[in-house]
Amino acid sequence: MGKTHLAAGICRSLIALDRTARFFSATTLVQELQRAKADYALAKALTRLDRFALLVIDDIGYVRKDEAETSVLFELVMHRYERRSLLVTSNQPFSEWENVFCTSAMTVAAVDRLVDHSTLIQINGESYRRKRARRIDRSSAG
Repeated sequence: MGKTHLAAGICRSLIALDRTARFFSATTLVQELQRAKADYALAKALTRLDRFALLVIDDIGYVRKDEAETSVLFELVMHRYERRSLLVTSNQPFSEWENVFCTSAMTVAAVDRLVDHSTLIQINGESYRRKRARRIDRSSAG
């Protein structure tokens, strides 16, 4: 089981328990928040997301240092801190998150809030997609 699959399973399990949860790819969520910010409605969009007990942000490592992108993501992390739950997946360790946020101060502040009161799960091993692709390659070569 990979990080996205695990995050989706947690999200679905909460919903099955009548809890509110929403799953976003990081790119989709950032685009939605950027639109809200452009419309001067970021605060309203963040408050609207508060209706979800859990917000999943999948593959945060693909957001890259663009100040417009990372500033709305940073605002979301700050807004939800100690209010509502976030589940964040990444293909990078925290030590490489300076590639995500545009300043080291923003990176430190975001990571600090994300790990406070958190459970960290590290998944090691080869990607399931890569394993499946290798199996398909072997079976079609034979």
